[in-house]
Amino acid sequence: MGPLVAAVTAWLRRVRRRLTGRDLALVGAGLTFYAGIAVVPGLLVASWAAGLLVGEPRMVSFAGSLGRALPDSLGAPGVARRLVDTGAHLHWVQALVAAFPASLYGEGLRRSFLSLEDAGTERLVGWRGRVRVLPLIAVAPPLLLAVLGITPLLARLLRGNAAAPTALGVFVALVVDWLVLSVPVTWAYRVVGRGVGSWVAALAAGLVAASFVSGFLQGFVLFLALPIDLEAPFGGLPVVGAIVAVGLWLWVLHLVVLVGYAMALEFRAEDWREVRGKRTAHQPGTGVS
Repeated sequence: MGPLVAAVTAWLRRVRRRLTGRDLALVGAGLTFYAGIAVVPGLLVASWAAGLLVGEPRMVSFAGSLGRALPDSLGAPGVARRLVDTGAHLHWVQALVAAFPASLYGEGLRRSFLSLEDAGTERLVGWRGRVRVLPLIAVAPPLLLAVLGITPLLARLLRGNAAAPTALGVFVALVVDWLVLSVPVTWAYRVVGRGVGSWVAALAAGLVAASFVSGFLQGFVLFLALPIDLEAPFGGLPVVGAIVAVGLWLWVLHLVVLVGYAMALEFRAEDWREVRGKRTAHQPGTGVS
């Protein structure tokens, strides 16, 4: 076993020990509850601020291309278009009001992260999480624009039946979403959470977690394109089926985020310095064999 494989294996074993005995599914469900409150207001605020940067007409254009890039199932194109368009036309007072429920996501993150730590709870945990997530709301507009900026390309690539353009579109969306999501996930691990001691640990775990979240997001888009009758288990009520489907997918995404936080907690920089040292020692010309 090489030093890199040994370091990764030891890291994952520590993560497994940390998660053993913790009800990760329940913690993820609690975090999903907070996200259910915060996600729409957060996207509205981000769309409003992005509109200030590029103008409302550009945001309306992005809303249209986003809708064209999504499958027609569950009314996803119409919902996406309306969400971005509504956010772009918000009054600043409405945006300020929406920022309050959006900050609840920080409370959910803080509480769920604390449940994975060994030090226990703290005072004012909710307000600590809300305040620490505010910088993410501030940087959300350029991150949102990075995602919306590729939607015209995705709309062209994904609307055809050709395999190569579709694969290219999925790859572009996967990479862009991964890079964009790495920013808030890393910030959440290092700042919103309490137990991660370095930016290196937060970034390493954030990149891993964001890659899986991005992959699951592409999986959700594929799921929307499948001919599945989500209304059947709920008496033919499409709204209920759509809400349950989105909630289930959010829950899965938050399980990934929580496992990533455990990875950040168990990151040991000395393990990777040892790997680098062993690799250097075995390079030609070092005098070590």
